[in-house]
Amino acid sequence: MTDNTEDIYSRVIAVTDRHLCGRPFLEQIEQICSRRPRAVLLREKDLTEEEYGRLLTQVREVCDAYHVFCIPHTFADVASEQGVPAIHVPLPVLREQRHIAGQFRYMGASVHSVPEAVEAERLGASYVLAGHIFATACKPGGVPRGTGFLREVCAAVDIPVYAIGGMQGTLACIERMRAAGAAGICIMSECMHWPDRLPLVT
Repeated sequence: MTDNTEDIYSRVIAVTDRHLCGRPFLEQIEQICSRRPRAVLLREKDLTEEEYGRLLTQVREVCDAYHVFCIPHTFADVASEQGVPAIHVPLPVLREQRHIAGQFRYMGASVHSVPEAVEAERLGASYVLAGHIFATACKPGGVPRGTGFLREVCAAVDIPVYAIGGMQGTLACIERMRAAGAAGICIMSECMHWPDRLPLVT
C-alpha cells in the first residue's frame, strides 16, 4: 500500500451513527463520501423501518454521486425493496432468517469469536466485521479482543475480514490490521467528525 489518501480510504468501511454528528447527517455523509471509502455502512438501527427507508434513499443518493458503495444495516426488507445488492446483519438475525442470504449479492455479518466467523461464512456471509479489537467508547467496559483474535478469525475463514473497534484512519493502523490478515478496517466515531477531526495519513 502506498501512503496516498485514496489508497488509505479504499481500505475503510465508514460506519454511521448520526447521533455523533456535529453537523446535519447528510452533510456528514457527503464529507465521508468525498474521501471515497470502500463503503458506507448505514447502521441507524434505532429508526423505524419507514424512517430507515427514507434515510437510506437519501444516503444512497449521496453515495451514488461519489461512486461509493452503500450497505444497509439490519433492515433487509427495506434494502430488498430499494434494490440494494447488499445487506449487513447481526449474526443472530442471519441465524433466524437464513433466507436473507439468497436475497442479496453481498451480505455481511458482525462476529465476536472464531466460531461465529466460521458460522457466518457457512450461512452465506460475503464478509465479516470482527471486533472489537481495541478499546472503544462505543463498547464501554468491554474487554478488547486484540490483534491476536483478529489473526485467528482471518485464518479461520476464506472471506474478507474487516477489523472494528478502536480503529484509526491512519496508514499505520490499516497496515497493522492487514498484517493480521484483515482486508481493511471499519471506522465509526472518527468518520462522524470528518473533517473536523482529520485522521493522520502517515
